[in-house]
This record gives sequence, C-alpha cells and structure tokens, in this order.
Amino acid sequence: MPVVSLSPIRAVSGLLAIPGDKSISHRYVLLGALASGRTTMRHLAPGADVRASLGCVAALGASVLRAPGGIVTVDGWGEAGPGSPTGPLDCLNSGTTMRLLLGLLAGFPVSATLIGDASLSNRPMRRVMDPLHAMGAHVTAVEGRAPVTVTGGRLHATTWTPAAASAQIKSAILLAGLRAEGSTTVVEPAATRDHTERAFPLFGLTCAVDGLRVSVDGGQRAVAPSGTLDVPGDPSSAAAWAALAASLPGSHVELTGVALNPRRLGFVAALQRMGATVAITKTHVLGGEPVGTVAVTYGNCADTTIEPDEVPGLIDELPVLAACAAHGRRLEVRGAGELRVKESDRISALVTGLRALGVSAEEFTDGFVINGRARLPCGGQADAVHDHRLVMAFTLVALGAIGPSTITDADAVDVSYPGFWTDLAALRVPLA
Repeated sequence: MPVVSLSPIRAVSGLLAIPGDKSISHRYVLLGALASGRTTMRHLAPGADVRASLGCVAALGASVLRAPGGIVTVDGWGEAGPGSPTGPLDCLNSGTTMRLLLGLLAGFPVSATLIGDASLSNRPMRRVMDPLHAMGAHVTAVEGRAPVTVTGGRLHATTWTPAAASAQIKSAILLAGLRAEGSTTVVEPAATRDHTERAFPLFGLTCAVDGLRVSVDGGQRAVAPSGTLDVPGDPSSAAAWAALAASLPGSHVELTGVALNPRRLGFVAALQRMGATVAITKTHVLGGEPVGTVAVTYGNCADTTIEPDEVPGLIDELPVLAACAAHGRRLEVRGAGELRVKESDRISALVTGLRALGVSAEEFTDGFVINGRARLPCGGQADAVHDHRLVMAFTLVALGAIGPSTITDADAVDVSYPGFWTDLAALRVPLA
C-alpha cells in the first residue's frame, strides 16, 4: 500500500489493544540471543524493525522459532558466543538493531558487517563507534555510516558521556560492557529510555543506576528467563491514537496494555497541556515495566511549547503531536535537532508534508512551529519519505482536514505498526 487516499472522519471512539513495544522487543530478542538457554516471548512488536533483529541473531547462530499464539522462542548462543555470519547482517530500516548489535558483538571474537536500507545507511553510526573504539573494539565504516564492520575481541571498561541523549548509544555501550574488563559507565546528558536497565535482571544481569550514571560490570553471563516474557504495548503506537482523539471533537479512546514507563509518557503531559483529557490507570507489571490503560478524550484547544529538556522523553511522538496541533492549536518545539537524523530528516519532511496538507508550519534548525490556529488543514498530497512516524502523523492531519488527502510511501508504517490501518478502521467514526 505505497499510496493511501483518506477522507475526513467525524471522530474516533472505542477500545484498542496496543501492539507490543518495539524498544522492549529489540532488547528481549538480543538478550535472548546472548543468553544460555531458551527465551520465550509473547506479543513482540509486529513490525519489520524487530524482524530485522530476529533475522540478525539467527544469522549469528541463534535458533529462532515462531509458534502459535504469538509466541517466539530464541535459543541463545550461551557460552559459545555468536558465530561469524556467512554474509552481511541486514538490519533493514532498524537503527536500534544496528547500534545495539555493534555493542553486543564488540566483545566476541567474530567479524560481521552490518548493512541496512538507504535510509539506515544515511544515519550516523560514529556516535556508537567512538565509545566502542575507546573500549578496544575495531569498528570501521566509510564516513561513519553503514555498512559498518565490527571485529570483536577483548574489551576494557570505559566511562563515556554521549554528546546526544540516546538510549541506543547507552544500550550499545552497556552491552559491550558485559564483555569488558572492569566496570563500564555511561553518563547521560539527559534521561533516556531505560528498557535495557529494566531488562537486564530478567536475564540474570545486573547494572547500577545512580541518577544519570548507569554502570555495568564485565564478565557477566546472561541466562534465559524461566518463564514467558510478555511484551507490553508500545507507547509510541498508542500516542498516535491519543493524539488523534485529542484532535477531533467528540472523540474518546481507551488504549489497553500500554507500557507506562515514566520515560515514555512525555507525550501524555504534552497532550494534557494542549487541552486533552488524559487518564492513566496502572493495572499490572510486566518484566519490570508498569502496564495499564491510557484513556483520551477531546478537550479544549490550548497552545504549548515543548522545551529542549522534554525532547528525549517524547522524541518519537513529536510528529503526531505536530499533527494534533494542526487541528486548532499552536505548538512550538525546540531542542529537537536529533529529528534530522532519524529515518528521514523529520523536521524538514514533517514541515514539508504538513504544508502540503494546508497546515501553517515553519522549521527551525532544532525544531518547528505548527500554527493550527492560522487555518484548518485543507487536504492535499503529502510524501512520507518512507518514514513510519510521518505516515501516522500525516494520516492524523488528513482525517481532520476539510477535503480528501493522499499519502505516498504509506507502506513505511509497517516498520513499526503493520496493523495501523486495521486499527484505524476499528476506531473511526465516519461523517454523518
């Protein structure tokens, strides 16, 4: 479905179970491959990104099996470690797969070349390569971009402060630190997702967290969990429906099974400031992650600014928040230059696509301003430039536009949310 045509709807309403979280799924798959024994997982994220991680660990010698009931098992490398692959490891569009695998492989005596699609091949990898070099790994790439070749071996511990706040950088260093001599520490410039830290104990691993400092001792060995790991729902996927409900009068949605990790709920606070009514109910805990329901009801339209210190907690949700602002609000975002090195230059592509749909939007070097008070979206044709987050954002704008809209490269949504269109059909309330 590379091109999707959309007509306006009246509202969204209903109850929806959210698919498995992508970030957590990647970590369970990679740690399962590292572990001794069989890791059994249920409700993994269904998109192409996590399939890339599964494919890569299989190419390195792990046994991957999909069973009925949404169960996936990984028989890990254990003490033997990964084997050198017979060909390149294709990470497809997944930056998480590539960056975390570099850290995971750096401490083993193997050589592997990691490749990706055109988008991934244009994303910066030096931010992971540099700390791995400091630990003694040999990692090469032309101009710091894929293909990236890692030749692993003995590592020594380091203390590293990344230039950018990134859970991927942090996790890559921590994974390498498991094989290093001594204690490896990451000092974050700002708090990022802590799914790796929460996943470690499930696999018999320990790490120490002290504010923005995370440390891991080398010489640890991962062991597969005894029970099934259930992956909670993805907050970034939930954010699309939350933002849509906040955009269209008369809307109310209840999103169930969502991971309520505090470092993933920045979008909730933003939507509340934008006038939506949001209620969060914690129901249980899965793998150290709080889980529950997010209920969103349309409210008044209010303007807001997202400050730089908020950005790490909602970086993936900024496109759908921009889409929500297009429906009668003004939103200004600063300190989000990291958006320019995502699956696309998300600042430029977002602003260009919103303008094509009739939205008043302006880009800055490190952010953008959306002025939904200036005029309502009129519809049109927007190019998602094969970026799954932009497909969702442009869809949200189109559903509240005055006229019909077309989105190109819409099949990119399969990277993270292949059931997106089916779930939209279940929630949509058509115009009378």
